[in-house]
Amino acid sequence: MRYSKEDILRMVEEEDVEFIRLQFTDVYGNLKNMAVTPNLLEKALNNRCSFDGGNIRGYDTNQDTTMYLYPDTNTFEIFPWRPQQGKVARLFCDVYNEEGEPFSADPRMVLKRVATEAKELGYDLYVGPECEFFLFNMDDNGMPTVDTKEKAGYFDCGPIDFGENARRDIVLNLEQMDFTIESSHHEQAPAQHEVDFRFDTAVNTADNIQTFKLAVKTIARRHGLHATFMPRPKSGVNGSGMHLNMSLGINKKNLFFDEADIRGLSHEAYCFMAGIAEHIGAISAIANPLVNSYKRTAISRGSLFNIPKTSKTSARIELRSPDPSANPYLALAVCLKAGLEGIRNNTPYDKDELCKIRMTDVLPGNLGEALKALEEDELVKTCLGEELVEDILTIKKSEWKEYCSKVTDWEVEQYLDKY
Repeated sequence: MRYSKEDILRMVEEEDVEFIRLQFTDVYGNLKNMAVTPNLLEKALNNRCSFDGGNIRGYDTNQDTTMYLYPDTNTFEIFPWRPQQGKVARLFCDVYNEEGEPFSADPRMVLKRVATEAKELGYDLYVGPECEFFLFNMDDNGMPTVDTKEKAGYFDCGPIDFGENARRDIVLNLEQMDFTIESSHHEQAPAQHEVDFRFDTAVNTADNIQTFKLAVKTIARRHGLHATFMPRPKSGVNGSGMHLNMSLGINKKNLFFDEADIRGLSHEAYCFMAGIAEHIGAISAIANPLVNSYKRTAISRGSLFNIPKTSKTSARIELRSPDPSANPYLALAVCLKAGLEGIRNNTPYDKDELCKIRMTDVLPGNLGEALKALEEDELVKTCLGEELVEDILTIKKSEWKEYCSKVTDWEVEQYLDKY
């Protein structure tokens, strides 16, 4: 849906909207917002709402910089889970500096840059994410735990699926926000769930992932549950992934389809895969950004790529390594950049070998290794920009160093009485 400023002002009045959240995402994938009332909406729509970037982690490159939110009018949505009198709506925003230039470390702008690069080559990236999450109990103080009493498994239903009602409520609310939900079900681990929504263009999909995560967390809490997108919150069970189904469109045709290929994939699709595989170490620093991310990938027996059975219009590749803690804008940006490089360079490949790559064979073993791969990968660094890369490396190296210095329960159990 395309909206003008006048459309937004009219809808806010007609729908009795009392608060409009101007939303943006920090470098680490956390959704931020500034709320304005209708009397300030026109100012916001004229790009005059500012904030202190020095207080946002990853935006604090210059403590004196005042930053401005530029609302994307096409992202206007009313939150269906908020009161129907005095409603709450949102607008996703891009971040600009005082000179009226896009802020280089704004994740949404990073993805827009790469999407524009693809567009100049005639391509549009389409992405369908598969987002997994856990629904855990909260303690008596309303704080999250990793406890669950359920024992449900893959595709199980109520009454043994204790999260069924919450998941149903999540789906219904998302559909009111014009999501097309393709499926929702219980996943393999107790209290683990998956909701899949229809593919869209890259920026729209990243926006949708952020909306999805907000809806899941908000609605779960209304059901007395805590939703977490932590990659592997418990030992002994599967972790949560965010598989990315990707295809390139050219002149509204699927560039990845070739009926002559046994898998239905074109030469360009295999080159796109080869480009991602070539840079997967550095991509992992973005698509698997936590210390905990590698507790999931270390036990994964799956392939890096999956090729779903496809038709002419649905031919795609599925990258299985990303997890839902990733900043979706940056994860899609680096995947698209690497894939485009594979097509540009006509990167050599063996079809069968590409499809057999195991995650455990090619992914970094831990966050430290991923950050080293990022430092050494000029393509991914160029995609993200020098300022953003420097910030990610500084923060994440500190996080990794702190983790390495911690004594874990496992170490105490293994060594305390032996040495």
